[in-house]
Amino acid sequence: MMNVQGKQISTVQYILLIHGVEIGVGVLTLPRDLAEKAGTDGWIGIIIGWFIATVTSLVVIQIMKTYPNGTILDLLKHYFGKWAAKVVGGILAVYFGLLALYSFITEAMFIQAWVLPRVSIFLLLILLSIPSYLLVRNNIQIIGRYSVVVFLMTIWILVLYSFSFKEGEFLNLLPLLKEGWHPVMKTLKISIIIYVGFDIAFYLYPFLQKKENASIGVVIANTITMIAYLIITLVAFVVFSPDEITKFNEPTITILKVIEFTFIERLEIVVFAFYIFVMSTKVLPLMFVSVFNTSWIFGKEDHSKPLFWFLIISVIFVLVYPPSVRMELIWAKEIHRISILFSYVFPICLWGYVLIHGLMKRRGLK
Repeated sequence: MMNVQGKQISTVQYILLIHGVEIGVGVLTLPRDLAEKAGTDGWIGIIIGWFIATVTSLVVIQIMKTYPNGTILDLLKHYFGKWAAKVVGGILAVYFGLLALYSFITEAMFIQAWVLPRVSIFLLLILLSIPSYLLVRNNIQIIGRYSVVVFLMTIWILVLYSFSFKEGEFLNLLPLLKEGWHPVMKTLKISIIIYVGFDIAFYLYPFLQKKENASIGVVIANTITMIAYLIITLVAFVVFSPDEITKFNEPTITILKVIEFTFIERLEIVVFAFYIFVMSTKVLPLMFVSVFNTSWIFGKEDHSKPLFWFLIISVIFVLVYPPSVRMELIWAKEIHRISILFSYVFPICLWGYVLIHGLMKRRGLK
């Protein structure tokens, strides 16, 4: 059984850890992606995606309630045996490792494209690896505190986007469901992908101080994410015309160029600098979960060595295969497919097994 003494997280940390993993660089192109599928009705898909993600999140919590003092790996060991748990643990380590690597490289590409264009991805990854190691080598409580600080430090960005509503034309949103529900349902793949990350609740649950708040906590986390996506998407839809928005590759960034303040000239650069911290709240928990899986397989409490090698492999990978926009798109497409399997299909299937197992056990006792 895992030792959680001194590593427990508060409900606020739990909420913001999940929320942080759900927010990524994909928000930059989200309004355009939704508009291409359903026009200005695309924002409705965000709400549908929130509902599906929240229901699946609650399923995750129900599963963990059957084994409250262990992670998903301990639960799998309890139901399927040690070796089956190790095999699944290895698969999960690779999955979360790929998610972390993709997010890590994307973060470096973002910094290069918008903040430090003359610095190589290789050097940026080395520089990012140092603070990442210092944070992730500790327990999840430290990353939780970091997520809270970053959230409080960057919440003003959403307030800033809200200022753009006064420049927009709300008639762009009308009429609702212009072409019916079919175009909105076509956004479903996009709208469920943007919430991927709630499945780290499998690992956060045993560390949560007040486990009775787990369900409401994951609902709040998904709701905060939904509000953030809705504000940014609706601002883009009312500022740009239905035909115009699809012409911008990253409308979220273009909006920043519309907002003007007398005391600052390049507002987008300031926002980008702070958004780097937001992206790190996605990368760091994914790194932690990946190396945590590795340490659990080998029966180790300390995960600093697997973390060190993960960062070394990441830097070598970038050196051997320099990332490009085309590679990033291919990676995104494949990882999104895998994420649907692990974030949505896996919890539902496992929950079904747990329910059937519990039912058969009760009948056996009778």
